[in-house]
Amino acid sequence: MTLPEPRPIREYEGVDRRLFLEEIRPSGQPAVLLGLAADWPAVKAAQRSDEDLVAYLKSFRRDDRPVGAIVGEPEIEGRFFYRDDLQALNFTRGLSPLFPFLDRLLRDRGHAKPFAMAVQSEQIPELLPGFEKQNATDLVRPDVAPRAWIGNRIRVAAHYDLKENIGVVVAGRRRFTLFPPEQLANLYVGPFELTPAGTPISLVDLAEPDLDRFPRFAEAAAHALGAELAPGDAVYIPFHWWHAVDSLEDVNLFVNYWWNDAPAGTGNPYDALMYGLFALKTLPPEQRKVWRTIFDHYVFCANGDPAAHLPPGAKGVLGPATPEQLGRMRATLRQLAGKL
Repeated sequence: MTLPEPRPIREYEGVDRRLFLEEIRPSGQPAVLLGLAADWPAVKAAQRSDEDLVAYLKSFRRDDRPVGAIVGEPEIEGRFFYRDDLQALNFTRGLSPLFPFLDRLLRDRGHAKPFAMAVQSEQIPELLPGFEKQNATDLVRPDVAPRAWIGNRIRVAAHYDLKENIGVVVAGRRRFTLFPPEQLANLYVGPFELTPAGTPISLVDLAEPDLDRFPRFAEAAAHALGAELAPGDAVYIPFHWWHAVDSLEDVNLFVNYWWNDAPAGTGNPYDALMYGLFALKTLPPEQRKVWRTIFDHYVFCANGDPAAHLPPGAKGVLGPATPEQLGRMRATLRQLAGKL
């Protein structure tokens, strides 16, 4: 069975803060922001040469403290993933001074079978202080710290983030394949307890999807969106959209901005999911059906405001999420956690 190619992600040129906030973000759809960072000094350095990019990055580093890095054997061909039994990952984590890591990227260029190498999700103000001032965007709030992703030709399986995301390609080219959140059941998600980077990933190899093992992936493929970004281009990935990322050059630098507009002081929905697996999944089917109705009514407000009939002073946990109310709820949850 031949799967369709991903449909192109919609592209925008000349994106400014107004266009992003009034049109792109409210659409709830991914977007390619062409040339968003074309004027960044880092992009211009990368376009001159890999050596110029590395020299530019080194100019911001006052010392060479170790940073987190992951390395995979040449045999994994850049695909950071699991071992065959899904009991362990096929790469190792460690620490490396940044400068030797960058030098190794330059040295390994053109190698037929290099080690897969990546420094991932390092906060730029700490990793390269000052870079964020010379290379900035006003599409996000000033308090959103950019993060750096540096490596060679690597492949990252489809996964989701618990935040919205704008990512900028600074060096190299990057291919993105995206799936909407509702394709969850068709992506064959791996273990929760062991993940390459925090959130669960799809077990499907997009380069060679095994439809005998993962037949429903054909439906996910029918909803896939894709784009290949050049230096200076950016992508907007809405909350919880699944995305697989392929780095296509020997030297790649990606800068991203994560944010979540959930009210301050609220809990993590992922924690609630874990507790739901603990408290709800094992119930008899007829009880789970009832609890689904209860959650739809009280949590997801499927029938409107579940406390609309109550006077303000009697709404309690069903009322507005004020700091005081959240504090009381947090204290109650701490007491309940002690009973587990």
